[in-house]
Amino acid sequence: MLTHKTLLQRIAFFTGLRLTLNTSIRMIYPYLAVFAVALQRDIGAISLVLAASMFTSAVGPFMAPIADRRGRKVGMLIGMGIFLAGTFSASLFPSYFTFFLAIMVGNLGNNIFLPSMQAYLGDLVPYNKRGLYLAITELSWALSFILLVPLAGLIITNTYWYGPFIALSVLGSVMTILLWVLIPADHPANPEPLAIFSDIKKVILYPPALLSILMGTLFVAGNELVNVVFGVWIKDSFGLQIAALGAASIVIGLSELGGEGVSALLTDRLGKERTIALSLILNSLWVITLPWLGKTTSGAMVWLFFFYLTFEVAIVSTLPLMTEVTPATRATLLSLFVAAISLGRSLADVLAPLLFRGGFLVNVLVCVGFNLLSILALSRIRLPRNAT
Repeated sequence: MLTHKTLLQRIAFFTGLRLTLNTSIRMIYPYLAVFAVALQRDIGAISLVLAASMFTSAVGPFMAPIADRRGRKVGMLIGMGIFLAGTFSASLFPSYFTFFLAIMVGNLGNNIFLPSMQAYLGDLVPYNKRGLYLAITELSWALSFILLVPLAGLIITNTYWYGPFIALSVLGSVMTILLWVLIPADHPANPEPLAIFSDIKKVILYPPALLSILMGTLFVAGNELVNVVFGVWIKDSFGLQIAALGAASIVIGLSELGGEGVSALLTDRLGKERTIALSLILNSLWVITLPWLGKTTSGAMVWLFFFYLTFEVAIVSTLPLMTEVTPATRATLLSLFVAAISLGRSLADVLAPLLFRGGFLVNVLVCVGFNLLSILALSRIRLPRNAT
């Protein structure tokens, strides 16, 4: 039987491993111009890499059934292997092509590893405690931005543009070996034949699963409608580019960290559905305050903090709920969820500038509408009876 100490050790290990994966994604944004100069490409060419990498989430659902049918550890190892193929390509053969490949393949590896890891914890941790432990692993998202992304900048400054990829290759290799050694095999006793399309169909045709995917996609897309044009609105209002302000990066990192901490404290105590609904209501109410708080730069920063914090609570609290909707196909559902919210973000990225033509308030009101629709979908999700 798994002891509490062993569980905490595995949670700490997964959090550290995810720091590596998340850094490979998050370091691109602040150093976009640096990579562009080093690779002798314009900003658009580097941005194209980021946009293309989002589509790798669509491949995840076709790999996830491996974790459901052959074991979560197998899924995690496949994800890490793919991630390392990307980082080593940029490390050994530095060029724009391998940079493109490293981001694309690295994101794909992350999209395979993450649902497998979350499904593993879903198998291991009782539902009434799952919110805390999943939220702890999510701290890696904020911590990667606060701790390792600045370190990546130092490495670039003192070595080469591909220096961080070398560091990630070494760190990722160590983590993969530890994953192999520390996490016991969890092969099913009587494994069923691999049926990728069958598992995906099973999830999509199950109403609670479809509603949970819809719920998450709606509020993530709503957040993106505001997120995309917030910097433009600030620039138009104050003559400042929010992305260029170091303070904004700190605010975002701290708000994400705070949201993950709040989720860890509240999700299991209040209940997953209640925490999600409450955070979306607060997010909607907070979004509406922007015309008043956004009159000064400091007010805009305060607004930014609570906007991201309430959203982070909602997304982190959604994860334990997702792990219990279809226990037999956890990894497949989680992978479909990642694919759906990536698609939602992409569509919102296109829609946001069009709405912005009518003024920022239009984006805000549509965001609130998406949040309310998300709460409606949430209210109709029914978990299996044995969920406690």
